[in-house]
Amino acid sequence: MLHINDLVYRIEGKPILDGATVAIPAGHKVGLVGRNGAGKTTLLRLLTGEIAPDSGSIGMPRLASLGYVAQEAPGGDLSLIDWVLAADTERAGLLDEAETATDPGRIAEIQIRLQDMRAHAAPARAAQILAGLGFDEQAQARPCRAYSGGWRMRVALAAVLFLEPEILLLDEPTNYLDLEGTMWLETYLKTYPHTVLIVSHDRDLLNTVVTQIMHLDRGRLTLYTGGYDAFEEARRERQRLELKLKKKQDDERRRIQAFIDRFKAKATKARQAQSRVKALAKMQPIAAQMDDRVAPFLMPSPEKLIASPILRLESAAAGYAPDPPILRNLSLRIDQDDRIALLGQNGNGKSTFAKLLAGRLEAMTGKVHGAQKVSVGYFAQHQLDDLEPSQTPFDYITRLMPEATEAQRRTRLGSFGFSADKADTKCENLSGGEKARLLLAVTAFNAPHLLILDEPTNHLDIDSREALIHALNEYEGAVILISHDRHLVEATADRLWLVKDGTVKSYDGDIESYRAELIADRVQRNRSEDRRGEAGSTSTTSRSEQRRASAERRAELAPLKKAMDAAEKRAHAIASDIAKLDALLADTAIYIDEPERAQRAAMERGVLAKRLAAAEDEWLAAVEAYENATAAVDSTA
Repeated sequence: MLHINDLVYRIEGKPILDGATVAIPAGHKVGLVGRNGAGKTTLLRLLTGEIAPDSGSIGMPRLASLGYVAQEAPGGDLSLIDWVLAADTERAGLLDEAETATDPGRIAEIQIRLQDMRAHAAPARAAQILAGLGFDEQAQARPCRAYSGGWRMRVALAAVLFLEPEILLLDEPTNYLDLEGTMWLETYLKTYPHTVLIVSHDRDLLNTVVTQIMHLDRGRLTLYTGGYDAFEEARRERQRLELKLKKKQDDERRRIQAFIDRFKAKATKARQAQSRVKALAKMQPIAAQMDDRVAPFLMPSPEKLIASPILRLESAAAGYAPDPPILRNLSLRIDQDDRIALLGQNGNGKSTFAKLLAGRLEAMTGKVHGAQKVSVGYFAQHQLDDLEPSQTPFDYITRLMPEATEAQRRTRLGSFGFSADKADTKCENLSGGEKARLLLAVTAFNAPHLLILDEPTNHLDIDSREALIHALNEYEGAVILISHDRHLVEATADRLWLVKDGTVKSYDGDIESYRAELIADRVQRNRSEDRRGEAGSTSTTSRSEQRRASAERRAELAPLKKAMDAAEKRAHAIASDIAKLDALLADTAIYIDEPERAQRAAMERGVLAKRLAAAEDEWLAAVEAYENATAAVDSTA
């Protein structure tokens, strides 16, 4: 069990953690949420021992291994697969010693330990993790230095997953992943056998993977049962109750104060008035809830709409000359009210396609009609690093509004969430979320006809993501969206385009059907690799070997089967709790003898009913994924 006891940590005298206390049982998967700047990453650094608390303590099992993704991306000449394998220093050391050991007893110890830790299966397991994160067999053989920082951070994530620590800490693990990698990570973490603590703003990840939400707010930790949607509902209910209690208490305080004011001067009532003074002094005030509303995003709509289609691609090809085209045979149209999300693994050409639409890349062949008259706002994550460190948001808005007054400029910044002090803060001192807000403000400033957003939600907290969804739905121009945030895609996009096999085509299904296809494709690839391995080792295979190979292939379905069974178990458990509450509420005596208990039970039943609906949806999705994957295995058997 992981214990956090009365933890206090201050930065420049300001309390980041102030008496934070929580206990996480072994094997639980917990999502750590809170506003940007609340102290989530600081808490992870305290757990790893990178920094020390001012007071309080952290307790965990003495021999428990703890895994945390390194902040520095791997580099050098080691291949990706070798770098991941080298992360297991015990295995690497034993293999090296096995090459030189001469003592028979020591050799036996080494081989027994290697067998116990399944060392022979380590390369296959490392390759499977890397493949899930987007690295095919050829990519795994390339050196780390051949990849950019974002791709190398995926390798760092693969290394910590490969180690399979007993306490796994993940800080925004999906920030460097595409939608496909995010879906794979969700499936992997759902069946992870040990404790997981995830800092994430990805609503779907938090709803799919975790069993508890740990909320960090004003230095305190509160643990809620269920995924993110259940947490939101429970928190809102808690806030409603606190507001009712505060109103009731305020009314009582006013009543007592009125009695004191009226009778404190009368001798006959002096004793009663004095007792009221003591009662008032002992009454612990309920703190008023602070206004935590997130600042909105302003996406001004184009003043003059262009007749559809605003862009039309005719047999276009795109790439980086003199290399061959990355994308070809592009014959598509974009209308003024389109909301299009691009699907496809990283490296398939999504960013290349976005640059073509944005005019950052010329078509190698074919035509792009309408490009001259369409204004485009283009947001890409790498542009955050291009913000000038010494410039402030006010400097940027001044360049965009040279004729405006200072008040007008600050008003415009305020509409994007920059208060007076943040408007004058240098970019080097802004948080990742604040930089993203500034870049979005610059991107949308001139009310473009087309917004192209490449991973806009990285560094934004959940409430800010909701504000962005609202702004995009209010925006009247066209939107092209590349995002690993499934909730953002489902809430804003009405069309899906798939970037695959060197072209872009309309995709007729939804996100869930795409997820099922990915799972089926992964099973198929694993089967093909198994067959190639079998063909290379022997030309004839006995019946027993065939049965064993078939069993191994079907074992690939075990995580999906486990997820399906776990979802069914959760749904049944919630239904059982509802049945108990129904039996309690069916007793009419409770409404007379214990009305407050009846009210609490009725409210709890309402929360559980919503959880049951979500649990049943998750169960059905898990059943569908398992059945689709099973069908794919059977079809190639």
